[in-house]
Amino acid sequence: MSSDRPAPEFTHELSYGSYLKVPELLSLQHPQSRPEHHDELQFIIVHQVYELWFKLVLHEVDYAAEKIRAGEDADLREAIHALKRVHAIQHVLLEQIHVLESMRPQDFLAFRSPLKPASGFQSAQFRELEFALGMKDWKLYELCTAAPEQRAKLKARFDAPDLVELLLALLRRRGLAIQADEVLRRCEADAQPSLRAIAGVYADYARQPVLYELLESIVLLDELLLLWRRHHVMMVERHIGSRPGTGAPVNQGLDGSRYLLSTLDKRAFRFLWQARNELQEPR
Repeated sequence: MSSDRPAPEFTHELSYGSYLKVPELLSLQHPQSRPEHHDELQFIIVHQVYELWFKLVLHEVDYAAEKIRAGEDADLREAIHALKRVHAIQHVLLEQIHVLESMRPQDFLAFRSPLKPASGFQSAQFRELEFALGMKDWKLYELCTAAPEQRAKLKARFDAPDLVELLLALLRRRGLAIQADEVLRRCEADAQPSLRAIAGVYADYARQPVLYELLESIVLLDELLLLWRRHHVMMVERHIGSRPGTGAPVNQGLDGSRYLLSTLDKRAFRFLWQARNELQEPR
């Protein structure tokens, strides 16, 4: 048989290694300790893998945000699907902490000093994630010591509508009496009517089941992020106690277990948690 369609041209044969850039990936681990400490390689790899997962989480959160902005039930189901993938990744992130916990404290201290002033506090992607979810803190942007292109992306995240804003806008479009965003973010006393409106979605979940499932998907994202923070700070204390992190004084002493302890109740969607207080018990 003959065809008028030209045969496709292949300039190279794709392989597993070339598609995934495996040789390049495996060349990116450069321990700083001299002589090289046995545990430093796993420390580097675990943190590089965290950054890859953060990239995918941002990809899925952005997709969910786009669908929440669109706002139809079919769109919200897509957002829920993306958030379920984020939940699965968050469970992996929790499990990865066990790999770091396999280090003995003295083994970590043996290669910790050459890492200064590098610090996990400086992860621009993690800050991007916080900003994308609605946990925006200008001071954390100012302390970011990432490369200029990463700082530019972080600034764009700070300026863009976050998931809290998009969710509240959706709730308004769905007929809920939602007040000013900043009032509800802080759950101040005058946010009570808004909290009662949100509680109505929970009380009558059968009326708007897709919206209810979306809210619960977002609460689970918040919960898993809190669990990760708590497990992470315990891991840090197991290794270095309460001493400052390797980023101090570059980060003005804000890192280390003292800073991490201050984040243990950091929630993007506090109003969804507070709305439960407005639910009425059956009589």
